[in-house]
Amino acid sequence: MKIKKFLAFSVAMTSALAAFGCGSSASGSSSEATTTVKKVEVQDTQEIPDIPDGAQKEIIWMGTYDLNPKKGADKTVEMTLFNNKGGTVKFSQVSDSEKFDKLAAALMSQKDVPDIFKYEWMAFPAQVLKDMYQPVDDIVDFSEPLWADVKQNADLFVMGGKHYVAPISFTVGTLMMYDQDLVDSEGLSDPYEEYKNGNWNWDVWYEMMAEFVDNAPADTERYGINGWYQTQLIQQTGKTMVNYDGEKFSSNLNDPDIERAENLLYDIGKNKYVITDWLGNARKALSDGNVLFYCMGTWAMTGNNGPTESDTWRVVPVPSDPNNDNKYMTADMLAYMWVKGSTANEAVKTWFECSRMANTDQEYLDNGKEKFLNANPTWTEDMYQVFMDCSSSAYQMVFDYGYGISSLLSDDNANEDGACVTRKLYENTNKTDDSGKQYTWSEVRDSYTSTVDAELKTINDSVAKFNKENG
Repeated sequence: MKIKKFLAFSVAMTSALAAFGCGSSASGSSSEATTTVKKVEVQDTQEIPDIPDGAQKEIIWMGTYDLNPKKGADKTVEMTLFNNKGGTVKFSQVSDSEKFDKLAAALMSQKDVPDIFKYEWMAFPAQVLKDMYQPVDDIVDFSEPLWADVKQNADLFVMGGKHYVAPISFTVGTLMMYDQDLVDSEGLSDPYEEYKNGNWNWDVWYEMMAEFVDNAPADTERYGINGWYQTQLIQQTGKTMVNYDGEKFSSNLNDPDIERAENLLYDIGKNKYVITDWLGNARKALSDGNVLFYCMGTWAMTGNNGPTESDTWRVVPVPSDPNNDNKYMTADMLAYMWVKGSTANEAVKTWFECSRMANTDQEYLDNGKEKFLNANPTWTEDMYQVFMDCSSSAYQMVFDYGYGISSLLSDDNANEDGACVTRKLYENTNKTDDSGKQYTWSEVRDSYTSTVDAELKTINDSVAKFNKENG
């Protein structure tokens, strides 16, 4: 049940994040909050050339939502730009559960093959190695100013010397929300001030939770944290469970920094600082004053899920690793794949460029900020800026290849208990099983090392074959 709820909020998180920007329809428009802010007029730009006469101008988009506006709704910025350049989008609708099967079937039959498909975890390396996508290098020049900020991220998704993912934008996966009045009443340091001063790290966070729980009045249960933070906390080390050097995938389960982070998660669970119940959103988690931090995507902190006018709630990033001065963030990435066999080179190139501009042009970003703050008046500009800062290129975005290797290692839905092996590696030290046992990192690691090694051997054999055929 918890995994099913997690999958539901993952979808909702992706949708809700559109409210922060100028409205990329990559999330659908169902979550966009009501706002009275005037829609910014989309200006034509000479930076993106028109689709040439004689070129294919319609692209087929296969996805769970329509990039075109719903009846009576405004076009997104990227769609307006794309239409101005002569392009149109045909929607091939699929459900979330069948999307990969539908794509594979279209490729197999060579009927109604889409041109673009959304990047998701299994796209790289698993589906690239199944020959479902083609490199984007022929239509994306990552040295150009429009793409320069995402080149470092695009370089993470290279196979056979070619880029397979066109990153459009990034949003921080989760934030921590807390009640400032509660922090003050307990005499704790302010997490936001610690963040601004560069001191918001695991040590400060842990000590705050310990003091808050230890000072609980008689007959009152207190907790330091609720939500989804385990993966993000470990990735503050800059390390992931699976490494990739551009030629080979390797296990990183013996990395001492990962062990240090896993031991921290174990201690947090052992000391009962965690409330493992599904509380659903910030309003439910923080309203009674018995939970210090709630960690989740912004969908669970905005609208009816967020603060009211009488609340003094604030947000901070997941605390950083005190042993690492670099800035890392577990990111949600909006990106596109160019489907194998698509010949709409010019139109796909133009759609990618229009999408990048819609998510980077300052005028559109400012309008998105105005819309969000108008629709969420209890969020301050400081809170909004934390989100934007954490979603910026100031942070190195972290992705774990373990989520894209195989069904067993990477796909929650393919496992009977609803949790893939990679998720278990990140989360199982922080909770107890049905019998009440909490596992140490050594126990978790020993349970899955042979599985990880076997899956990586299989994928590396596929990589070697792919590189030989495409070299």
